[in-house]
Amino acid sequence: MSTTNTPYDALDRWVDAHFDEQVRFLQALVQVPTDTPPGNNTPHALRTAALLKEFGFAAQAHEVPAATVKEHGLASITNLVVQRRYGPGGRVVALNAHGDVVPPGEGWTHDPYGGEVVDGKLYGRAAAVSKCDFSTFSFATRALEAAGVPLAGGVDLLFTYDEEFGGELGPAWLLEKGATKPDLEIAAGFSYQVVTAHNGCLQLEVTVHGKMGHAAVPETAVDALQAANRILTALYAENGELRKTKSAVDGINHGYINVGQIMGGTNTNVVPGKVVIKVDRRMIPEEDPVAVEARLRGLIEQAAAGQAGISVEIKRLLLAHAMKPLAGNAPLVESLCSHATALFGEPVKASGTPLYTDARLFSERGIPAVIYGAGPRTVLESNAKRADEHIVLEDLRRATKVVARTLFDLLKA
Repeated sequence: MSTTNTPYDALDRWVDAHFDEQVRFLQALVQVPTDTPPGNNTPHALRTAALLKEFGFAAQAHEVPAATVKEHGLASITNLVVQRRYGPGGRVVALNAHGDVVPPGEGWTHDPYGGEVVDGKLYGRAAAVSKCDFSTFSFATRALEAAGVPLAGGVDLLFTYDEEFGGELGPAWLLEKGATKPDLEIAAGFSYQVVTAHNGCLQLEVTVHGKMGHAAVPETAVDALQAANRILTALYAENGELRKTKSAVDGINHGYINVGQIMGGTNTNVVPGKVVIKVDRRMIPEEDPVAVEARLRGLIEQAAAGQAGISVEIKRLLLAHAMKPLAGNAPLVESLCSHATALFGEPVKASGTPLYTDARLFSERGIPAVIYGAGPRTVLESNAKRADEHIVLEDLRRATKVVARTLFDLLKA
């Protein structure tokens, strides 16, 4: 039997001793829906603040003005900041997880808001992305403080509610208001890999206008759907070109265009006079977002050109820049990789991901950021954003220990 008694051992023991409490904490978070849309997220923030208060963490509630929230198509947002300060000097490390999630959809065999534990897995919408890291980050911070070792600097726990819509009313809003001023940041993960780079994302809404008319006399109408079909053909053809350019970042492949939503028409016997297409363009870190948007708009306009009676409106819905590693991220990366490798029993190294996240909002402001949290080997294994989303509890336990150990490395006096 090992007789070591290092600070890491003390942290691990605390996590083990309080793990049942951590699971109950996560269950309570999953049981409050945060479907976005509609985006009524304040009730979850208030519940989270109450749960944090039970173990002595005072959460500052930062409510985003209702008019601003409404402009973004959401119902309510209250972001939480928990500031824990230790000895003088040292770094402030922000730990940011988001509570807003996509609606559960169909196909569940477990209650998406039940937090049910079956065979070592906790099921529910956001169990894996990223309410699990509300618990990872909170209990890692508690473990650090319980270790009884001299510390410097501090921790800012940031629990925000606008990741699904880009983060501008979540972390960006807190940073702009000066509610948090961290030196380093760890963002919620979706696997137990250490992620230092991710894709960017451009989303456009394309409205194709024609002229509605009766299908019995189509010559009296201008078919917006036929025009939209030409646009779709051009967009999907562009994917063939995008596949030719691979990213140099491990874990990221190539850019991609996805048409995620099409709306139009009024009835089966009516020529559609208006069609709306929502387009998602994933950008590898090497791409220039300005050039990408200009190219995409040009493709759409060219495809629609020359069709009598057809006009096109293009509206940008979202522009999320790619995240690239900053030079100052080494302390985060080295510590997370070392402890994750030790605790998960396999090599864990820094890599990229094709997703986009709130972490970019920190790196854009010069704050070195890394994505890490509770999750499986790959995001697909957790069914994140799909039916029966879940977190393996042993992965949650080990990730909490990794974060606690990393905080110790960064904040020990």
